Amino acid sequence: MREKIVTILNQIALILEIKGENAFKIRAYRNGSELIENYGGDIVQITHDGKLNELKGIGKALASKIEEIVKTGQLSYFNELKSEFPDSFFELFEIANLGPKKIGKLYKDLQIDSIDKLEECCKNGEISKVSGFGKKSVDSIIESILFRKNNSKFFRLGDIAPIAESILEFLRQLPQTSQANIAGSYRRGKETVHDIDFIVASKLPDEIINEFTKMADVSSVISKGKTKSSVYLKNGIQCDLRVVSNSEFPFALNYFTGSKAHNVRMRSLAIKKGYSLNEYALSSKDKKVKNEIHNESDLYETLGLSFIHPALREDQGEIEAAEISNLPNLVKIENLKGTFHNHTIDSDGKNSLDEMAKAASELGLQYLGISDHSKSSVQANGLSEERLIKQIKDISQYNKTNKNDIKIFSGVECDILKDGSLDYDESILSQLDYCVASVHSAFSLSENEMTQRVIRAIESPFVTMIGHLTGRLLLLRKPYDINVSKIIDACAENNTIIEINANPRRLDMDWRWWKQAKDKGVKCSINPDAHKIEHFQFLHFGVKIAQKGWLESSDVVNCLPLDEITKFLKNKSTDN
Repeated sequence: MREKIVTILNQIALILEIKGENAFKIRAYRNGSELIENYGGDIVQITHDGKLNELKGIGKALASKIEEIVKTGQLSYFNELKSEFPDSFFELFEIANLGPKKIGKLYKDLQIDSIDKLEECCKNGEISKVSGFGKKSVDSIIESILFRKNNSKFFRLGDIAPIAESILEFLRQLPQTSQANIAGSYRRGKETVHDIDFIVASKLPDEIINEFTKMADVSSVISKGKTKSSVYLKNGIQCDLRVVSNSEFPFALNYFTGSKAHNVRMRSLAIKKGYSLNEYALSSKDKKVKNEIHNESDLYETLGLSFIHPALREDQGEIEAAEISNLPNLVKIENLKGTFHNHTIDSDGKNSLDEMAKAASELGLQYLGISDHSKSSVQANGLSEERLIKQIKDISQYNKTNKNDIKIFSGVECDILKDGSLDYDESILSQLDYCVASVHSAFSLSENEMTQRVIRAIESPFVTMIGHLTGRLLLLRKPYDINVSKIIDACAENNTIIEINANPRRLDMDWRWWKQAKDKGVKCSINPDAHKIEHFQFLHFGVKIAQKGWLESSDVVNCLPLDEITKFLKNKSTDN
């Protein structure tokens, strides 16, 4: 219900902005949406208790609308607004660089009410007749449309994780289930997922199938057989279930986890050793050996391999490493001792310094870095020099109290300006414990220009780490053009860290680059880019990406305990 309320209020704000309503009204719905999303209690219960008005920012009019949604599942006011536009109209908001004002202008001038119509007007030149839509804008829109088409059937790992884990728990609790697990790209920790695969071991497959197809989250049943079934969930993703026997389970789990390339290598290796391997068994010429294999570890051992973590199964050298017992001891979530890329209400965060510190301490972290936005990020309420200096003093005072038993490091997420210079001068940056340097503007530079821009920042003695290196927003915005190999080399030369931005919309730097970075000696910092306390949970996704990049705790600076990270930051500062 919370998600439905948030979605409806957000869409009302978008429609009102398109219609040119006053900014105060638009802001009321947008703020209301954020408040409901961030509310820590039971929104349905507080509505039934008639206490919505007690929430700061929820007025009488907005409270009545939320009550209507909770009671009826819909909102008549929203339905009236929505009826002015076809359903396809709202897909336009998924196109990068098209905000409500531009969409409203296109709708008014060219009656563009769908992505298909938008694409048609781009190709026939009609859109160029609208002020503000030059060739560069049109090319960008066409590119965004193509990007969306290519990614329309994928889902972000972080978006589907709650439902995937919920279904797995449901399947495991069924009395007919003896074993169950998730397979596929989700289990391998891929940043985007096409579907979710479940493997269940049971002697009663028909009963498992029936329970699976009757789940509350199922919108439609694609197929329903004796041992396998496919369904669509209400969020649009496809889920596939295969029910096998206990003896078949390790083979099915391994095969359907993939990747395809990893499976090909496994089958080839099995043949070399006199076996035949498929999704049901490992067989020799004379007999099946499945009774000797109770889990995946047994399977790998039989083939002369160390157990290969699912995150590594991409045919990126893991077979060769497993043959000589040289696989990495992958970093785990419990190895993290702190994190550095976090925002507070001083810029665009939703929680105070004290609230962020308390939440981090409750997670068992020893230290927390605060890196609010710099002054050029006006849209994110970036800090002026005076405000940043005040925050540095506030953090120093906070540390003296030893409140929440956690150390706070003062930092900043400093904009890398178009020419590669930083948003503050040395007199300010020298007062910080660390600096995360990030690109937030001028994404359309050439590859060489963008690469040199970021390298200039890397070479600054005051930059500790580079944030969200390629600027990608998964399924929404492609990475800007940048030579990642050259960036890695520059970071190695300057002892500059690269972050894994663990926000599920980013997961940047991509896991495919981390083996190269590790080989060059570049260190990683797994950061949630937290804008509220709930975002600390993003660290789990960052760890998955680090694992896919073959990273160990020794490769990740925020696995260092407090005394060592303090020394590390001081040494970095001294080197400068």
